[in-house]
Amino acid sequence: MPARFVNLDRQTPMLLPCDLRDWLPADHLVHFILDAAEQIPTAHFRVNHRGTGSEQYPPTMMLSLLIYCYATGRFGSRTIEAATHSDVAVRYLCANHHPDHDSICAFRTANQAAFQAAFVTVLQLARELRLTRVGTVSVDGTKLAANASKHAAVSYQRAGELIAQLQLEVQELVTRAEQADTRQAKEALDIPAELQRREQRVASLQQARQIIEARAKEIAAAQQGEHQAKLAARAAQRDAGQKPRGPEPKAPSEVPDPKAQYNFTDPESRIMKAGNGSHFEQAYNAQAAVDQAMLIVGQRVSAAPNDKQELVASVAAISPVVADDVQAVLADSGFYSAAAVQAVEQKPDGTPSGVSAYAAVEKQTHHKTVAQLLPQPEPAALPEHATPKEQMAHRLKTSAGRTLYKLRKQTVEPVFGIIKEVMGLRRFRLRGWEKVSLEWTLVCVSYNLKRLFRLKSLAVAR
Repeated sequence: MPARFVNLDRQTPMLLPCDLRDWLPADHLVHFILDAAEQIPTAHFRVNHRGTGSEQYPPTMMLSLLIYCYATGRFGSRTIEAATHSDVAVRYLCANHHPDHDSICAFRTANQAAFQAAFVTVLQLARELRLTRVGTVSVDGTKLAANASKHAAVSYQRAGELIAQLQLEVQELVTRAEQADTRQAKEALDIPAELQRREQRVASLQQARQIIEARAKEIAAAQQGEHQAKLAARAAQRDAGQKPRGPEPKAPSEVPDPKAQYNFTDPESRIMKAGNGSHFEQAYNAQAAVDQAMLIVGQRVSAAPNDKQELVASVAAISPVVADDVQAVLADSGFYSAAAVQAVEQKPDGTPSGVSAYAAVEKQTHHKTVAQLLPQPEPAALPEHATPKEQMAHRLKTSAGRTLYKLRKQTVEPVFGIIKEVMGLRRFRLRGWEKVSLEWTLVCVSYNLKRLFRLKSLAVAR
């Protein structure tokens, strides 16, 4: 007897209008995002209050569209526009409207304040649902490619060499022009155009060198506090009758590194080590502070190629919604400096902040020996004049320190893994630090809502 298959009829129209709600399960992520977006204040959104020109879409719908598409791995405005036609959930979200990619891109770039407000509102929602666990917060950074090629960059040294070369070429072109005038012969080159091209290039390279020089001065000024702290620590050791170990710390130099880079496509991005140092790419340093429930409670974007100066700013970026609940901050060795730890643990007036920092003072291997897996005894008491680095190493060797520091790898690192591998964000679409910060905020809002949806589902299942 032949098999009986379901009849597929794609030609006959439906007798009654479709209800898109019937095409999605009741526990779908899009319902949760729409409900959450309704709680986000709309006063921050930029809209055309005159109502003239092209039709504009409700800002809550546009925000929900961006959040849902970012949460499901669609970041380009053209990709999002296509989803309004092909994705049932997106069609439902937009109520069968189809914003074009220009409208989507314009809304995204014009509403940074709205995305910041959305970030705060989502954390407030998490507190109301009692899904935050903020006592201990882990801070880390990840490199995300900029919307610029590293081949569009020039180093400080190479820029100087090119300026000298171009100036010689300008002189050569001027000489050729004079000789052609003398001979009254036709010149094969378009000398005015060639001169203009080289003069513009020289101006661009000179500007690049000036910006690199200014950056070097900023970096030296930022490192001055840490340098003074090192000098003070060595002076304290001498006063205690101890001989400081190692060479005298060198003062930060304002002279630019010959290899310092400037990118002509996105000047605010930097050449950074990526892939565990296996290669370099034009990138930004995306920072996040994550609580024990794997929710992002603080976020920012830095152009620094490493995390040495980032701890204080990343802790300060923790939302006021949860900041008062933070008792401990965890960070890896890339963040550690005595000055940074002191700034986190003390208020500007010198009183304790109530927050303890736990930062590795050196890289730790992933492999554990049998002896390291066994219960470890409490470390011996610190000497009276221990350095800040020795104090931090001692803190991490205590049973409380070891227990807390284990949380770092199982909170913040998985968050970056989800954003990069599950959501698929490997490169920013926008250019410039301000717009990249806007995009990272939107990514964090989308991640948090996706995470909240998961936590809420697990809570209901229990």
